This record gives sequence, C-alpha cells and structure tokens, in this order.
Amino acid sequence: MRVLLTTNEYPPYVYGGAGVHVEYLSRELAKLTPVEVRSFHDQQIDEGQLHVRGIKMDTTHFAGCPQSFVSPLKALSTCLAFVGQGISDLEGNAEIIHCHTWYAHFSGILAKILYSIPMVITVHSLEPLRPWKRDQLGPGYDLSRWIEKTALETADAIIAVSRSTRDDVLRLFNVEPTRVVVIPNGIDTEEYHPVHDPAAIAQFGIDPNRPYVLFVGRITRQKGLYYLLQAIPHLDPKLQIVLCAGDADTLTMQREIEDMVQELQTHRSGIVWIPKMVSRQTTIALYSHAAIFCCPSIYEPFGIINLEAMACGTPVVGSAVGGICEVVVDGETGFLVDPHLSLDPPHDPVAPARFEHGLADAINRLAADPGLRERMGQAGRDRVERHYSWRSIAQQTYDLYRRLRPQRG
Repeated sequence: MRVLLTTNEYPPYVYGGAGVHVEYLSRELAKLTPVEVRSFHDQQIDEGQLHVRGIKMDTTHFAGCPQSFVSPLKALSTCLAFVGQGISDLEGNAEIIHCHTWYAHFSGILAKILYSIPMVITVHSLEPLRPWKRDQLGPGYDLSRWIEKTALETADAIIAVSRSTRDDVLRLFNVEPTRVVVIPNGIDTEEYHPVHDPAAIAQFGIDPNRPYVLFVGRITRQKGLYYLLQAIPHLDPKLQIVLCAGDADTLTMQREIEDMVQELQTHRSGIVWIPKMVSRQTTIALYSHAAIFCCPSIYEPFGIINLEAMACGTPVVGSAVGGICEVVVDGETGFLVDPHLSLDPPHDPVAPARFEHGLADAINRLAADPGLRERMGQAGRDRVERHYSWRSIAQQTYDLYRRLRPQRG
C-alpha cells in the first residue's frame, strides 16, 4: 500500500512540531510500506521506501495582492501542484493521502474528489482556537479556516494528537465521533537523551555552572512567551533564563518581545536570548543542561517540545492546557500551572498576573530542590520511553490506513 503524505514542513525546512512529526512518522512508516512525501520546498530525497519531493512555488504572480494573502494563496497553489503531479510513481498508485496542517489540506480534498482515495488528516492545531492568526493573515485567516473546516468534515479519518484535541474537533466541526482517533506525537529517545556538552551552551553566553530555566519555541501568542517574560522579576535571582525564541509571527510581535527582553536585561543578569532556531544537536544540549524547561503556552494541542525536554531528563513547568496535561504528569515529571483561559476569543488568561506568579512559583520550587529536579527528570525520561515510541505511532497509523483502504469505491 503506497501512502502519500502532504505537508508544508519537511527537513531541512522545519519550524514547528508538525514538521518534526512528519519527519519521524514518514521514516517509520517507510519501514512498513512505500511512502512519498510532497512538501512546500525543494527537497528530493530517496531512502529505501521513502521518497520526498518538494515543490517551491514562484510567488511573483502574487505581487499584486496584499502581503497577508500570499501565504494562504501559496498554500492553495502548492496543493494544486501536488495533485497536478498525479498520484502514481514507480511504487504504483497512492492508496491513501494523509495531510498535515491546513496548508496541505486542499491537496487531500482534491485527491479524494479526483482520484477517489481516502483522505486522512492529522490535527496538529485548529484554526478557530488560534484567533490571533488574523493579525498575521488578515482575511487570509478566513480562507485558512474554510480550508480546514471543509477538509475535516470531508476526511475519511481524523487523527487527533491528544484527547483534548479530539474533544475540540468534535465540538467545533460536524464530524462523526467514529472518524476521529487519538494517536499522539512521539520522540526518538535514541536521539533525544541527556548529553554533557558545556561548550555547546557556553557559546551563547550561558554559564554551565549556574542553573537555568529554558524556553524553546516560536515567537507567537500561542506559545505564551510573554507570560514567562512577565514572570522573570519573580524568579530566583540565582537562576539564568535562556530564551531560544525566533520566527516571530509578525514584525510588531518581534519588536515587542525584543523590547521586553532588553528592558529585563537592564535590571537582571543572566538573561540569555538566542533569537533563532538552533540545530537539533544544540537544542538537545540546551535541554540536557537546563535545570527546568518551561512551556507557558496558552494553546498547545500536544506540545512535542515537552517530550524533547523530558527525554533529555529535564523536569517541565507547563501550562495546564491541551495535550500538555496528557504529556506532563503534575507532581511526577514536573508541575502544571492553570492559566485560567477565557472561554471567549482570543482565549487569553483571565488573570494574567496570577498565571505569571504561578509559573514563577513552580519554577522556583524546582530551582530550590536539586533532588526533586533529578527525580522528576528521571521520571520524565522513563515516561517517554514507555509511551511515546515512533515505532508504535507509525504502526497505529498504518493500521488505520489498512482499515480505510477497503472503503475505496
């Protein structure tokens, strides 16, 4: 059975958890069946049963439209090109199309209509729960919502990366519950493991002999970096704060965060900002040397970064939202802090100061107790080894494909 995966992100062009997911899933699936990945860039990879073909669209023909429209229109154009290539190669016809993020969903809709093959969608996030994307896309956000809604309500099967995401899908869309299954994200524990590499962190001005709390993520409202920055004045002064944060949603947000960090640095030493996404090996070193990892997201369907930190033996202080609650065991592998989000858009904390103090209190509790950090770090490592193997996740996904295949008309 040949499988066609469509995605915006694929190595070396990965900026979020969805790209990480597709990378590892495709490699494991290719051990079970032929897999072709079509991505939004210029890759051409052939490794055994895995074939990756990127399409980099020329956006010059969008020159006359507002800049915020370019991203959604480029997504539609790329999906047209995906399907325009056909669904056959040397391995035969694709029997399943599996789409990742709204950018790629239109390709699944077209393939289902034109080629009558089942469409599977993995939900990494949901557009109605990210209303701040309108700041980035303008009316293009309405287009992304329409694509997502049409695809989810048309799909033969929907994979939710957490139970909370499944609940959100059923609440927000007209979808039969039997079509939505939960298959989580995973982690390669042979790649993500504790390392001792003080030189890798010292290059950024981090003191390897002084404990630090680490943030890794994009500069977007979803990731909650603003609330961690607001919590910094309440943190133990002995702690360093390392912010590995880049790829801002908007230039305005980039400048706002820059100004906040610079202001904090004038009042406190040990605040290190790494304004870019670093290599995987460097990220593993950052996780491994951190005393605490903080994930202050206000929306997180799964939160693969928490798995990465836990695999590196680092306890997590995370928001009690979405999939984080299913990954981090409160009091065992870290602490969860309830942000008390508003039920109305944009779903921000109703009492931001309470959330910020909660983050600071949990971080300080771990900072003051090295023994607790060690126990929680080991418990986190044990948990990811037991529950989040990519081999298991690929097998569950393949079994889903096999259940769908007889439905083809």
